[in-house]
Amino acid sequence: MNPSALFIHRPVTTILIMLGLMLFGIMAYHRLPVSDLPSVDFPTIQVSASLAGANPETMAAAVATPLEKQFSTIAGIDSMTSTNSLGNTRITLQFDLERDIDAAAQDVQAAITAATRQLPSDMTTPPTYRKVNPADHPILYLAISSPTLRLSDLNEYAETLMAQRISMVNGVAQVMVYGSSKYAVRIQLDPEALAAKGIGVDEVATAVKNSNVNLPVGTVAGQDREYTVHSSGQLMRAEAYGPVVVAWRNGAPVRLNEVAKVFDSVEQTRRGNWYNYAPAMILAIQRQPGTNTVGVSQAVKDLLPTFRAQLPASVHLDILFDRSDSIKDSVGAVKFTLMLTIALVVMVIFLFLRNLTATLIPSLALPLSVLGTFAVMYQMGFSVNNISLMALTLAVGFVVDDAIVMLENIVRHMEQGKTALQAALDGSREIFFTIVSMTISLAAVFLPVLFMGGVVGRLFHEFAVTISTAILLSGVVSLTLTPMLCKFMLKSQKKDHGRFYHAMEIFFDGLRLAYEKTLALALKFKLGILLISLLLIAASAYLFVLVPKGFIPSEDNNSLMVIVEGEQGIGIEAMTAHQRKLMDIISADPAVAAFMSSVGAGGPNAAGNSGRLMVRLKPRTERTEHVNHVIQRLRKNLAQVPGVRVYLQNPPPIRLGGMATKGQYQLTLQSPNIEELYREGARLEQRLKEVPLLQDVNSDLEIKNPQLNVEIDRDKASSLGIFAHEIENTLATAYGNREISTIYDSTNTYKVIMELEPKYQANPDALALLYVRSKDGALVSMDSLTTWKTTAGPLSVNHSGQLPSVTLSFNLVPGVSLGDAVAVVEDLSRATLPDTISTAFQGEAQAFQTSFQGLWLLLIMAIVVIYMVLGILYESFIHPLTILSGLPSAGVGALLTLYIFGQDLNIYSFVGIIMLIGIVKKNAIMMIDFAQQAQRQNGLTAEKAIFEGALVRFRPIMMTTMAALMGTLPIALGMGAGAEARRPLGLAVVGGLVVSQILTLYFTPVYYIYLDRFQAWLGRMHTSAAHEKVEKALQE
Repeated sequence: MNPSALFIHRPVTTILIMLGLMLFGIMAYHRLPVSDLPSVDFPTIQVSASLAGANPETMAAAVATPLEKQFSTIAGIDSMTSTNSLGNTRITLQFDLERDIDAAAQDVQAAITAATRQLPSDMTTPPTYRKVNPADHPILYLAISSPTLRLSDLNEYAETLMAQRISMVNGVAQVMVYGSSKYAVRIQLDPEALAAKGIGVDEVATAVKNSNVNLPVGTVAGQDREYTVHSSGQLMRAEAYGPVVVAWRNGAPVRLNEVAKVFDSVEQTRRGNWYNYAPAMILAIQRQPGTNTVGVSQAVKDLLPTFRAQLPASVHLDILFDRSDSIKDSVGAVKFTLMLTIALVVMVIFLFLRNLTATLIPSLALPLSVLGTFAVMYQMGFSVNNISLMALTLAVGFVVDDAIVMLENIVRHMEQGKTALQAALDGSREIFFTIVSMTISLAAVFLPVLFMGGVVGRLFHEFAVTISTAILLSGVVSLTLTPMLCKFMLKSQKKDHGRFYHAMEIFFDGLRLAYEKTLALALKFKLGILLISLLLIAASAYLFVLVPKGFIPSEDNNSLMVIVEGEQGIGIEAMTAHQRKLMDIISADPAVAAFMSSVGAGGPNAAGNSGRLMVRLKPRTERTEHVNHVIQRLRKNLAQVPGVRVYLQNPPPIRLGGMATKGQYQLTLQSPNIEELYREGARLEQRLKEVPLLQDVNSDLEIKNPQLNVEIDRDKASSLGIFAHEIENTLATAYGNREISTIYDSTNTYKVIMELEPKYQANPDALALLYVRSKDGALVSMDSLTTWKTTAGPLSVNHSGQLPSVTLSFNLVPGVSLGDAVAVVEDLSRATLPDTISTAFQGEAQAFQTSFQGLWLLLIMAIVVIYMVLGILYESFIHPLTILSGLPSAGVGALLTLYIFGQDLNIYSFVGIIMLIGIVKKNAIMMIDFAQQAQRQNGLTAEKAIFEGALVRFRPIMMTTMAALMGTLPIALGMGAGAEARRPLGLAVVGGLVVSQILTLYFTPVYYIYLDRFQAWLGRMHTSAAHEKVEKALQE
């Protein structure tokens, strides 16, 4: 039976099928979204709660703990962390990857509702939540800045004009405004004036609240006309609040502007944001999962001319960072690599065949397989990204293999004098099973990847499907189109050829002769060859230990992050001064194009002593240094600024959960004993700072923040009819930036905020100027009811899984692998910490640990799957072992190449090694198929059959090897944007191919002979046992 005969005899059907495949592929390609990486959605929900003026300990105990207890009952939570700072709590819930985010959001809302009764009664707004994906960075950062415009007016343009319009763009998930400076009316009380007038702080708040109302007042209805009643109870601007009467004294009104300053302001005054040096706000735009990153970014940028036309001349709108630029550069580089690979593979085919017509036949497998794969990618909901394009690039070297083998076999039959039709029929029938075996076994190696969980499984799911589809389609093309084209396009060889043909023929004949002699010599010393192959297994294990381990290679995306930490308790003015010195250094660096700078709590900054700079570098075409070199130079220069600690990061291609820390890698410590946790956490931090492999070692343990402890004399207060609640309310109004009323506008709502004048806030002695009214109406000085002292307290309180936690973070010294660093940190933590403190890596370090365990299982499963597939195809337990005998040589080649070129064994290079499992057995399949046929049909011995099979298949083996090598070489050379991530995979495959394809030419025949003998021995043992049973039966 020859299935290919159907297509050979029906050329029109074959051509139309292939044209249809090509047409659907072209249509799908133009509809596929473009992104940098496959969509990896971590179901994550972030809950935020605020209580103005509450210290971190209060936020942790009164807000975070009740919420965490309710959240802990939700199914499918993978991790729960919380950060509690002054007046704010942020709880991050990360769910299992399989958890539906919408269903999880409903559970979170129900938990918030259930916890509401346990939360402080004076929370002005209930906790809110939003769905986030830590793995998905914003695709576009826009900076709106003005050197002259008020921040509140700038905020209106940012939030009302731009953010709302951008959020309506198809594909935009959300727009976050960093540095938001929303308008507010600010009332700053003069406690001395209040004392002189005999007015309490809370009385002013009550008067303002009662004076600013927006209540429904009904209608006036008559027989002929009806009127809607509108009252002027709403006060819209600061100047309207000044005349508000807060009390009457001696028959005269005391107005607000007599006891306080009232002015137009913003909600948050203790933070700042700049684009370069101009006050600014940053709009961070995130796309919806699965949408076209490049298309969404372009749709937003198309709105910019409209926005600029609507903005005043003093307002500037700039693009701070456009992720689509790096995506287009990276994807463009991979596309170029793909086209270069196709050209190199076609060149290899031509060098071996030296005939344009013959070269065209297998080369058609390239566009058909690639375009057909695009059609499948579209149906699967994939995108054109670095991973899927890298899969296609690697597939180019392999999709022509089947067509080459088919073509070479048909040509061999034509050289025996057969017609093109007969040669196509006989050659395709003879090689049919070989091609099916090679195709299915190569595609099957990626089967375990499809069932992998975790981030590696999500990242490489598209890779596995894409490359498997291309390989399977190439098998179909080689069994249908290739023999049909051979029938019509191949002609009898002419007797006279050019010099090039003869020169190459002499070269190939020389190679074949050399191989024949060396193979004969190897078969004389079979035991030595066997021992060498066994030694390679030990060499693979040794090289695995020797080669450094990594996770995801860093890339140069023309950006870097600078995180700044000031002294605990530092004021906003002093922090801003430090930040400006850092801005001067960054601005002067020749690699920097622009930057965004922020200080104070809010947005990505956790506390008031923190700052951040997002730096956009010049494109790689305008600078010679890699981003990592720029970081090292800036680290040295920024360290010269006193009073702050500076941490620099090259943002990873994908953020894998974990807390937002100053270092890229995190280790979290947990214990119910807070004192021991804080003490031992600080000790471990100091020891990690002494490790030469690490830099930027730090922790979120900040417990030396200046704190004013107010002790209430409860007995005295009670005797005067004053409750602790009233005292704390007065303190909160004075110092808590408290919202006392709300202004309702047609498009927005604004706050009325009350506090003491800054000069009184800065002086703790001002407590004596505050008064609380007793039950008999007299004002009682706060100084007589309380005592105070200065102490140190936490700047933030963090929880992990409901337990108090300390998170240490660190970066790696250039040249240090993540595997080495993780091992050192693990050893040091075990040696330093008591057993009562548990530790766990977070984020990328945790993913590194779990993924490498999974990758080894994947490697084993890939080998098992290949063995099973080959066993099924050959109906043998023995011959699959022969085919897989070249795996150790592939491992040695891959690991040795990585070590020589100073590359990590990371998830990319590991996938390359898994690919080699499917690649290296191709040589063995071609040899063994011929040898088995020779043994069955010609009665040859195993040694003669495999010797003849190796020589007959030498040319197609060399062709497929060179094609695969040329298909991988451009990736290994690392050309274009993002090449640093692809290079380890290319090096692993090239190294494994070179070593294994040479050694398997000798190992496979030796193993075939030994295992054939072993199989024969088993057969004899089985026959002998059967004879003994028969003899016993006859004797009985």
